[in-house]
Amino acid sequence: MLKEVGGVPIQPKHRATCHCGAVELELDLPDGIVSPRRCDCSICRRKGAVVASVPLAGLRVVKGAEHLKLYQFNTHAAKHYFCGICGIYTHHQRRSNPEQYGFNVGCLEGINPFAIPDVPVEDGVHHPADRTG
Repeated sequence: MLKEVGGVPIQPKHRATCHCGAVELELDLPDGIVSPRRCDCSICRRKGAVVASVPLAGLRVVKGAEHLKLYQFNTHAAKHYFCGICGIYTHHQRRSNPEQYGFNVGCLEGINPFAIPDVPVEDGVHHPADRTG
């Protein structure tokens, strides 16, 4: 868990925004950024975002819900949200754990995800939900 990134502390309630500021989230991060990672599934490798997760109750859209666009594909289990104005991916309801949101660490105010050392990559290409019997 990361309590700070590049010398910047992670606040227990941290604000996240898209690029244009139309969408604003409030995240409950009492333990900081837990398990930051990348994924190599078809959508994540195109997004290139470092993500971390919070319980569903740990993410609130406080501004701009009307600007959020939803994208789903394949099993339609995951729900990927992005700003309809600037196009930035903000968060998604996870397929592997639907009780959590994954959020774009790059949207956290004041946090540079490139300052996080050794971000692991999860194998999303071989996700169990994609396997056939």
